[in-house]
Amino acid sequence: MIKEKVLEEIIEGYRNTVSQRYQYQRIKDSYGLPETIDEDTVNQLRLYFLNYMYPTHDKRAELNQAFDSLEDYIKHPQKLLRILLEAAKIIFKYGRHLPKILTAGLGAMKTFKAATNFENNLVAEAIKNKIEAPYDAAKISALLKLLSREEIEKFIESSQALFEILHDKILIKKIKEVIQHLITAMRKNTTVYSQNQIKGLEIGLEMITEGDAIFNRLTKEDQQNLVKLITDIERDHLDHIF
Repeated sequence: MIKEKVLEEIIEGYRNTVSQRYQYQRIKDSYGLPETIDEDTVNQLRLYFLNYMYPTHDKRAELNQAFDSLEDYIKHPQKLLRILLEAAKIIFKYGRHLPKILTAGLGAMKTFKAATNFENNLVAEAIKNKIEAPYDAAKISALLKLLSREEIEKFIESSQALFEILHDKILIKKIKEVIQHLITAMRKNTTVYSQNQIKGLEIGLEMITEGDAIFNRLTKEDQQNLVKLITDIERDHLDHIF
């Protein structure tokens, strides 16, 4: 079994299970939904998952390259903080809260990396146990069952953390401003910062902005309902498998 081909097939199989889980009628029948969380909102949420957390194999390669270039900064936010310390306006505006804002923004990007690691673990189990493509829902469930429940719980918590950040409108506004400032500063110094590093921040900003757009269409109460709904759907899926 060729690892890269297995990865491509598993990504496609897992994307299909995500798409099935986030069908409006299925969610409405199983969980009930307030009228204010309509079909269009659920469709946007499903597309958000498929575009940013579980993208196609080709798109994932591009995102991996961008986020890999930021890996050191994601692990050590203080390195990016040094760039911000040169900006008097940002320092004056956010002061001692700046490290928290930056850490939260980079934390949102960790969700994508968590999804990548999760899929790589599924690939390892598929190869080890000689489970071959096509990876339909039954095979994906079988592969998930080979992972530890604790590992999958951590992955769900990582996803939940992203949506908790998106739910905090004040924090999100600050995160977007700080990341945009970083992008601008890095573009001015391309001898130090690579295009991939800049691209990683741009994609991260896009991920946060698009997620924010979904939550912006909802009341505060429905935003909380949506975060809870996502968690319930993922945990129920896990309970069904185990």
